[in-house]
Amino acid sequence: MKKDLLTFCGINDRMREKLEPSFTIHEMKDIDNLDAFLDQYGEKIEAVATTGHDGCPQAVLDRLPNLKIMSSYGVGYDAIDTDAAIARDVIVTHTPNVLNNDVANTAIMLMLAVSRNLIVDDKWVREGNWVNKGAAPLTQSIEGKKVGILGMGRIGETIAEKLQVFNCEVSYHSRSKKEVAHTYYDSLLDMAKDVEYLIAILPGGANTDKIVNKQVIEALGPQGTFINVARGSVVDEPELVSALKDGRLGAAGLDVFVDEPNVPTELFDLDNVILLPHVGSATVQTREAMGDLTVENIVRYFAEGKVTAPVWECADHPAAQK
Repeated sequence: MKKDLLTFCGINDRMREKLEPSFTIHEMKDIDNLDAFLDQYGEKIEAVATTGHDGCPQAVLDRLPNLKIMSSYGVGYDAIDTDAAIARDVIVTHTPNVLNNDVANTAIMLMLAVSRNLIVDDKWVREGNWVNKGAAPLTQSIEGKKVGILGMGRIGETIAEKLQVFNCEVSYHSRSKKEVAHTYYDSLLDMAKDVEYLIAILPGGANTDKIVNKQVIEALGPQGTFINVARGSVVDEPELVSALKDGRLGAAGLDVFVDEPNVPTELFDLDNVILLPHVGSATVQTREAMGDLTVENIVRYFAEGKVTAPVWECADHPAAQK
């Protein structure tokens, strides 16, 4: 018999083709009356596919008594209550590694776009200034710059590796020192004082909320650049906007925001900011790989009793054991 799967994330054709032989798929977007749906199907649902933004609301989780796995599409899973899942013996999985390169590439793209005034210079050409005013103003090179990485996980390590091409001097701050060939700072504030670029690539959640605060922003300073490919919550967004407007921070490249897709409108007219609509992993190839791993975690669990990519909080779950 097919298992019942509830999805909070969009299921594309590639994912659907792999899931349909073994699962009856219920998509949240198609459910008009959630209460009635849970009355009818709540006890049947054994798997949930979701994202780090959507999670699984406690009110829904409470009505899925036979849930066994939550498979998250993405590496971050801050909206998922892992404590509640573990208490229910529900294993939580995610999709690490497959998006490392494209998120790292996005971070470096933002560094280059901000430093070389990509958007400003594009407007310079389109508005006729090259003809009427001559050459655009000089920009800044990222070659040999001091770059601090906030969060030295898999993606952070990939960013650091790619920065070597530009001969950057890389340092990092994380919960603990890693076995990497880069300078470790146990104080984020001290690192911010010493670098020219600060790249945030760490999980969201209560432990990292507003970790990039007013003091860190001001330590980075008028010549500094902040790049965020992590979560909007890791920075004090109102303070970031204020610092960018009054020159206490030099520039920023932002792929994530606190209240996505709502972006502070005060940023729209600033030439020292590049804004992206949370597209760090948004390539065809990477999103296919993320979807494949989301599905693999679910399918493998019911076929073998194992998963491929458990979140670290679920490392002791029997399905996480190799």
